[in-house]
Amino acid sequence: MANELREFLSTLKEKLNIIDVAGSYLTLDRRGGTYWACCPFHHEKTPSFALNESDQYYHCFGCGESGDVVKLVQNMENVEFMDAVKILAERANLPMPKTNFDNQQTIEAKRKKDAVLKILNETAHFYLNTLNSGKADKFIDYILLRKIPSNMVRKFGLGASLNFTDLPHYLLDKGFSKSDMLESGVVSEANGRLIDTQADRLIFPIINAMDEVIAFGGRKVEKVDFGKYKNTRDTIVFNKSKSLYNINLLKKLKKEQTISNVIFVEGYMDALSLYQAGFTNVVASMGTSLTQDQARLIKRYTDNILSSYDGDGAGQKANLRGLDIFKNNGLNVKVVLLPDGLDPDDVIKQMGAEEYRKRCENAVPLIDYKLRVAQSGFDLDKPDDKRKYVSEAIKIIKTADSAAEQEDLLKQLRSISGITFEALKRDLNTQPETQPQKPITVERKDNSTMYDKASRFVIASYLFGARYTVDEDLSEIKFLNGVHRIIAKYIITQKTLEEKVRPGELLEFFEDGSQEFSELSRVLDYSEGEQLKGEVAEKYFFDCLKTLRLAEIKSRITDVKGRIELESDVEIRKNLAATLQSLIIQEKKIKSGERK
Repeated sequence: MANELREFLSTLKEKLNIIDVAGSYLTLDRRGGTYWACCPFHHEKTPSFALNESDQYYHCFGCGESGDVVKLVQNMENVEFMDAVKILAERANLPMPKTNFDNQQTIEAKRKKDAVLKILNETAHFYLNTLNSGKADKFIDYILLRKIPSNMVRKFGLGASLNFTDLPHYLLDKGFSKSDMLESGVVSEANGRLIDTQADRLIFPIINAMDEVIAFGGRKVEKVDFGKYKNTRDTIVFNKSKSLYNINLLKKLKKEQTISNVIFVEGYMDALSLYQAGFTNVVASMGTSLTQDQARLIKRYTDNILSSYDGDGAGQKANLRGLDIFKNNGLNVKVVLLPDGLDPDDVIKQMGAEEYRKRCENAVPLIDYKLRVAQSGFDLDKPDDKRKYVSEAIKIIKTADSAAEQEDLLKQLRSISGITFEALKRDLNTQPETQPQKPITVERKDNSTMYDKASRFVIASYLFGARYTVDEDLSEIKFLNGVHRIIAKYIITQKTLEEKVRPGELLEFFEDGSQEFSELSRVLDYSEGEQLKGEVAEKYFFDCLKTLRLAEIKSRITDVKGRIELESDVEIRKNLAATLQSLIIQEKKIKSGERK
C-alpha cells in the first residue's frame, strides 16, 4: 500500500468512530467496553459480532469475520475498497487525495465502471426528458390511468423510450464509446446496429443504496403476447439477484427512523403504489425468484418481513418458494393476505390505504400461511380430499419451531377437519422427522494440532495482555506459525517503542481471505470473555509454553541426530554429541516442569 494512501487512511480512521459507522447499519448493544450485534455476515440469534471501540475493529466470534471500519463499509455496501474509502471520506468531510493509488488493471476496471455508471445516469435523464417531451402521449395516458401523481413520477424517476434508435444516437452524440454502451446493458447490437434494449416501454430506473442508477426496468403499456416487464441484463454494476427496487429510498428512511418491518412486493408498480399511499418501507424483487443475497440485503434494515405478493394462486406459490429463504437467513416472516386476484396496487386503488394497513397488521406467520395454501388445494367436503389435506397439514405442523406452536396448530386443524386432537397428535408423533433447511451459517472448520492450539493461546495471551505473561520473555519463544511470529514481532516492537499494543492494527498485516488472515481471526477469538483470565487460564498458558518448548527441543534433537549420522569427522561428531546431550537434559527439565 502506497505511503500516501496509508497516511490518508490513518487520518480518515482518526476522524471516524467504527461504533458510529456500524450503528448506521446494525442495532448495537453495549456490554462493558464492547458493543455487540447479530452478525450481518451469517445467521445467528445470539449476538456474537463484537466491535472494539478502543482499537477500532470488529470481530465475529461465530464466523470469524474481522476487519476495520473500511472493510465494514466495503462489506455492508457491497463495494470495492476504494469506493468504501470514498464513502467514509464523505462521511468524515475529508477530501480524497488526487493521487491515483491503483495499478493499471484496477484503473481500467474502475474506468469502465465509472463509464457505465455515467451512461446509466445519462440514460435515466434521457428517458425522463423523453417522457416530458410531448411525444410520449401513450405513456402519459398510462400513468394517468394508473393514478400515479407527478410527484411520484419525479421521485422514482419514471421515463419513456419511444423507439429503438433515439437512445443509441443520443449516447453516441454525448461521446460515449460503443463498447462502454454495450457494457452498460442499455443498448445491444443487432445486424450491426445499436438498439435501445427497452424500446417502446415505460421506464423504471433501478437505483442502488448508493443512489446510483444501475439498471432499468421497462413495461409495455399496451397488451402484448410476450412479457410486459423487462429488466436490463446483468452487468458489472447490476445483478438482479442481489438488487432490490426502492432500496435507495429505504436506506434514506432508515437514517430518519427505526424500520420495524419491510414490506416485500413483486414489482415496480406495487412498490410505487404502496409508497404513494404512505407505506415507504417497501421494496420489490422485480419479478425474480427470491435469493439469499436479497434476504441479507433486507436484514441490514430490519429483521421483520411482511411478504405481500399477489393474492392469486401463482402469487401464493411464488411466496412459498422464497419465504423459507428469508426465514433461513434469520428474518421473521409474515404474509399479508390479499383478496384473490388482487395485487397490492389493486387493494390500494380499490379498497384504500387503511384497508391495506389493516391487512398488514393482521399478517399471518409463515407456517400459518403454508397451511392456508395447502387447504386451498382441497375440497374438505370430500372425505378423500380432507384426508389428503390433514396428511399434508401434519407434515407442515411437524416443521414448527416448538411443541407449543405445534399444539396450537393442531387445535386449529381439529376445528377445520373435525378430527379429534388425540388422533391428530398421534399422527404428528408418528410423522418422520423432517430435515428442514439449515440456517445460512458459516462453519469454521478447525483441524489444528495440539501444537497449533498451544501456539495460538500463548500468542493471544501476550497480545491481549494476560497478567501471567509479565515475567515471561516473548522474544525467547520460538513460533513455527508465521502469523504468530509476525504478531510476536509486532508486540515486541510496540513495547520497545513504549507504544500501546493495538490488536486491530494487525488486520493490515495480512491479506483478507488468506490462510494467514484466517489464523489471525482465530487469535482474535481470545479478545473477549474469560478465556485468558484466572488460575485455569494461567495453568493452561504454562502447559502451552511447555508444549512449544518441547516441540522446539525435539526438532533440534532430531536435527543434531541427523547431522551426527552424516558426519565423518570424529572431532565434529564429539561436539555434536555434547550438544545432543545438552539438549536431552533441557528436554528432561522441561518435562519435569521447569518453566525456563
